[in-house]
Amino acid sequence: GAKGGRGVTSMVLFVPHDARIPKIRVRTRQLGTLAAQRVVVVIDAWSTHSRWPDGHYVRTLGERGDKAAETQLLLAENDINHNPFTEAVYACVPPLPWDSAATEIGKQKREDFRGEVIFSVDPPGCRDIDDALHIKRLGENRLEVGVHIADVTHFVHPGSAVDVEAADRCTSVYLVDRRIDMLPKALTEDICSLRADVERLTFSAIWEVDDEGNELSVRFTKGVIKSCAAMTYQEAQTRIDDARLTDDITTGLRLMNRLAKQRRQRRTEAGSLTLASPEVKFQIDTTTHDPMDVGMYQVREVNQMVEEMMLMANISVADKILQHYPQWALLRRHQTPAEEMFDGLRKAAAAVGVEMNVTSSRALALSLDAAVLPDPYFNKLIRILATRCMTQAQYICTGDFAKPDMLHYGLAAPIYTHFTSPIRRYADVVVHRFLAAAIDIAPLPQVLMDKQSVKGICDQINYRHRNAQMAGRASVELYTLIYFANRVVSTDSRIVKVKENAMVVFVPKYGIEGVVWLNKKGEKGAFQLDNDKQQVVSTDGKRQFSLFDTVWVKISVQDQPPGGRRLVLELLDGAPKEEQGAEEPMDTVVVAE
Repeated sequence: GAKGGRGVTSMVLFVPHDARIPKIRVRTRQLGTLAAQRVVVVIDAWSTHSRWPDGHYVRTLGERGDKAAETQLLLAENDINHNPFTEAVYACVPPLPWDSAATEIGKQKREDFRGEVIFSVDPPGCRDIDDALHIKRLGENRLEVGVHIADVTHFVHPGSAVDVEAADRCTSVYLVDRRIDMLPKALTEDICSLRADVERLTFSAIWEVDDEGNELSVRFTKGVIKSCAAMTYQEAQTRIDDARLTDDITTGLRLMNRLAKQRRQRRTEAGSLTLASPEVKFQIDTTTHDPMDVGMYQVREVNQMVEEMMLMANISVADKILQHYPQWALLRRHQTPAEEMFDGLRKAAAAVGVEMNVTSSRALALSLDAAVLPDPYFNKLIRILATRCMTQAQYICTGDFAKPDMLHYGLAAPIYTHFTSPIRRYADVVVHRFLAAAIDIAPLPQVLMDKQSVKGICDQINYRHRNAQMAGRASVELYTLIYFANRVVSTDSRIVKVKENAMVVFVPKYGIEGVVWLNKKGEKGAFQLDNDKQQVVSTDGKRQFSLFDTVWVKISVQDQPPGGRRLVLELLDGAPKEEQGAEEPMDTVVVAE
């Protein structure tokens, strides 16, 4: 950029945060003020005679490096709508306190489940509780299972201001330090949230199953519940494991856990994949809101129990709405990957003597289960790599696909949808409307009777869902930078890719992936890549690094002109003495969406 101060017009080059976008030439009188800021700039034109496009300044997000400004940046980059809700939206929300659930019994054939032992299990601090569960014995070899989902559509009417807003946002966005809601907080945390000891409205799926977990029947109904307990995963797991506890809630948890294991086993035998992702959890300082600790997200047996019940509900609802609306129902499809998409995975596994059969999801599932090496982390790593070989699941309109092409590959489910999280996903709101019409308790909105219209809804949801994921990852990256800004850490990592002058490593303890350079800057030819063996060897033969080897790295943060910061991983010769010792194996994270 040119020199200049306040009042002096300067022609300045702004450097976009996204490296794919060229520098933008802007005329400004505020160079001195803007130089250290994160700003939003719009491209106006790009002359064929100019190296750079011309643009104009729109607004300032904040000082570069400031946590709030960097968060504003990632929200803007990912087109996240985080504006306050309008008065028209708030006008759609009933006043608090809301306690009118009981008055709805009988309307829309709504049933009374307040006498059932119903409970919810969620992450700690969860206030937007979408789902609650119950299970009871009906007789010999017969159980009743209930999945009760927040009845959001009772309050979010088609075409209302709150519905239009939710249809635009499509999803709640989860950042490290906060949640950006799809719906106003009075709905998400109170009126719709299935909290303990309050009466709430639900859309419920009720099954009869036998003791082996086989479904005998299913019905769907609106309901009223009064949850007996809102537990964290840890609290529920502790109840299950404590043999001294025999109360109704604990007995229900154990019975449901047994059922979930049976169904999970059956799903695995059908070819459902247990994949993995490097999910990171931060411990945040309540005063400064800075990260105090960071580590991989741990998954307990009870997480998988809840997951299994949600899958059961989503699959049953998918069956029902497809049966009634074969041309314009909304489903979730996970495309079968072409075998060549797994070439990198097969090559990587073969380098350490592990064979991956990818001819079907069942064959892949068996290969993943058998992929065991002395390194306890290897199996999780190979599952992470397998996940990356696949395309993302997408919301689809059924009229665009033949029945065999609707399948969800990762779950080995012929059809699948999202019904269980309407507080935070608009897809589930749409599915609730399809289901209500399918059981004759509400008319299907006109907008859902047209294939092109439903396709448009799917496109918008897919776009927003992808952006929310990207924003979530960017937030994790930001807080990882903040965490390491004032500390240098030495830790073990695994090599996940080898190049001629570098390696890509994954750090299990922090869920970080990054490049470790082998050659010094400007140096060439010090290492050679052996593609067949998936290893890189120094020209003198003294050092070699192979795929999945454990290497020790130093993690630090370095300034990166013009004003950025980046995480730097540097290779160490070995483990620091105080760090030596065996590492605990990590839990596997199930990807079921």
